[in-house]
Amino acid sequence: MADGAAHQPGAQGQQPVRLRRRLAHTDLAAVSEVRRALREFLRYRWPAEPTEVAELLLSELVTNALIHTRHGAVVTVSVAPAKLRVEVRDFVSGMPLSYVPNADDGTHGRGLILVRSLADAWGVSAHALGKVVWFELDGEKP
Repeated sequence: MADGAAHQPGAQGQQPVRLRRRLAHTDLAAVSEVRRALREFLRYRWPAEPTEVAELLLSELVTNALIHTRHGAVVTVSVAPAKLRVEVRDFVSGMPLSYVPNADDGTHGRGLILVRSLADAWGVSAHALGKVVWFELDGEKP
């Protein structure tokens, strides 16, 4: 996992602070690594409870991208006063399908359901090469 650049936090109204990571398609260990990077990135920028939700939702989106597309992913996290946005870009066309898991599916198929229920906003944006699945959380800076 390559290190991403982050700008120093500034006054309100300035550009959001960003974290960026590129993940290889075969690197499922990257899920825990990108969670840890998010936690460290948000440590002094965001309250604990929304950070935990962001970690969970990021894990779901990264896992989906790495397992279902097999082409790696790019994670971008933007934090601004009172708003956190997480984007996971993959490089395979086609939108994620809505899936209603069966009761006996274990934990399979619940990622987007979690995102839909816990995020303040979420969506999917098509790109010429692939797509971005994103979510936003509202909160207050500490």
